[in-house]
Amino acid sequence: MAVRTPYRSLRGISAVAALLAIGAVGCSDVSDAVDSAKDGAKKVARQRSVFSLDIGDCYNPTGKAEGTAYTVEIVPCDEAHAGQVVGEFAMDKGKEYPGDAGVSAVADTRCPVEAQKYAPDTWALPKGAALFYYTPTKESWATGDRAVSCTYTAEKGTFSGSLAAGKSLKPEQLTYLNGSNAVYEALWANQSEKDAVEEDLAGYKAQAKAVAAALDAHVKGLGGIQGTEVGKLRSTLTKAAGNWKKAADAADADAFYVAYDPAFTDIDPNKSVAARKELGLATTVPADEAEVWAG
Repeated sequence: MAVRTPYRSLRGISAVAALLAIGAVGCSDVSDAVDSAKDGAKKVARQRSVFSLDIGDCYNPTGKAEGTAYTVEIVPCDEAHAGQVVGEFAMDKGKEYPGDAGVSAVADTRCPVEAQKYAPDTWALPKGAALFYYTPTKESWATGDRAVSCTYTAEKGTFSGSLAAGKSLKPEQLTYLNGSNAVYEALWANQSEKDAVEEDLAGYKAQAKAVAAALDAHVKGLGGIQGTEVGKLRSTLTKAAGNWKKAADAADADAFYVAYDPAFTDIDPNKSVAARKELGLATTVPADEAEVWAG
C-alpha cells in the first residue's frame, strides 16, 4: 500500500479534456471523442483506495503491478481485469514496523492460506495468475495501517470471471482440496534454505515430519470419499506417508535419502490427476509444479 493521501476528484479534469478533444477534431470524429471521454470518466469513477479493498473485488492497478500503490480501478469481474482480492488479514497492532522483509515474510505465509479459502483449487486458476499482496508501508504503519490484501494477479495480460469457488464446491471436493493443499503447504513452508541434506539434516527431518502429518490427515479425509481412483490415490499416499515418516526418523543423511526419494515421488501431482477427474476438479498440473517433479 502507500501513505494515505487526500482524495482528489479527477472528474473535472476528465470533463475539460473531453471538451478540448471535441473542439480539436472534425464533426465526424466527435462521436469517437465522446466515447473516449465516457470511458475515461468511467475509469475515474471506479477508482478506489487500496485501503478499502474487499475480498472478491476485481481490479486493475492504476500503475505498475508491483511497488507502492495508492488506488486501483475496481471493475465487474465479468470484465477483463488484472487481479482479484482473494483474502485479507490484519497484522499485529502491538508491534513496531517489522521492515519490508518482515511484512513480506508474514504475507508469504498467510496469503496462501487465506487465498485457498476463496479459491481452493489452485489448478483451476487462470494461466499466469500469481499470488501478490498489498501490505502496509513504514509510513502507513505509523498511521495505524495493518491490513494485508492477498490477490491473484495476472503476470501478463488479464483474465475474466471471478475466482470464487469455495462456496460452490461439493463437500467431497473441499475435503480433497483441503487435504491436498495442506500437504504441499507443509512441503514448501518447511523447505530448508540449504540445498544439501548433509548441511541441514535437522531441517529436512522437520520438513519430513510436517509432510507426514499432513499426509496422514489427507489420507484420513480420503477414506470418507468413494471412488476407484480416489481409493488408488489413498493407497499411494499411505505409502508416501510411511516413507516421509522414515525420512523424519532417519539417523543420517544416507538413510534420509533412501526414504525421501520414494516419498517425494509418491506426492508427484501427476499421480492425483485421475482422482481429480473422478471428483470433477481441474486436471491440468500447474506449470511450476510440473517443472519441479519433472526433475
